[in-house]
Amino acid sequence: MRALRILLIVALVLGGVLVGVDRLALAYAESEAASRVKLSSGTKSDAIEIDIQGFPFLTQVLDKRFDEVDVVARGVETTAGDRRIRVQELTAALRDVTVTGDWSGARAGSASGTALISYADLTAAADPGVTVAYGGDGKVKVTGSVQILGRKLTRSVLSTVTVVNGDAFKVRADEVPGEGIPLVEDKIREKTDFERSIGLMAGMKVEKVEVRPEGLAVAVSGANVSLAG
Repeated sequence: MRALRILLIVALVLGGVLVGVDRLALAYAESEAASRVKLSSGTKSDAIEIDIQGFPFLTQVLDKRFDEVDVVARGVETTAGDRRIRVQELTAALRDVTVTGDWSGARAGSASGTALISYADLTAAADPGVTVAYGGDGKVKVTGSVQILGRKLTRSVLSTVTVVNGDAFKVRADEVPGEGIPLVEDKIREKTDFERSIGLMAGMKVEKVEVRPEGLAVAVSGANVSLAG
C-alpha cells in the first residue's frame, strides 16, 4: 500500500510538472505569435493578441495543427487603392489551423469575426469636410458642405449602410434635403454617399454591417485564411 501511495504521489507530481511545462510553452508561443503575425499583406496593426485553445498544447505543436486560435487585433490599418481605412478592433476565431512551411505562417480552414470601425475613423475615411456620426435606429448621420451658385450649403442626412461585393460597404443617404432642386441632390450626394473597401485578412469576406452607437460592426468570414509570420 505504501508503494502504491508513493507511486500515486510521483504520478501526480509528474502530471503537475507536465501541465506546468505545457502552460509555460503555450504562454511563450502566444507571446511570440502575437509579436510576429501579420493579418495579410498591406495591413498593419498597433497590437495583436493570440489565444490558442485546446489542451494539451505541446501535442498540437507536434502535429502542427491547432483546433482553434482566437485573434484580437487593435488599430488595424488597411489600404484599398489610394484609400486607407482604420479598424479600431478586429476579433476573429480561426478554426482548423495548420502551420505552413518551417513555422513561417499558418492557414485556417475557416474563420469568422467582427471588425469595429469607429465614427472618427469613418470620418477620416470619408471625403474632406465630411463627418460621420451615429444617427440612431440603425442609421448613420453624414454631414457635408457643398458650393452651389457661389453659396455654401451644409446638410446632414440619415444614411443606410450596406455590403457591396463581399469586400466593401456603401453609405447612401435615404433622403436629401432639397431634393427636386436642380443640382442640389447630386452635389450633396457627391459628398455624403461613399463606398469603402475593407480588406482585413486574406480569404475573408464582408458578410453584413451593423450600425451601433460605437461605430460600424462589420461581420467577416472566410475559408483558407492565411496568416504570415
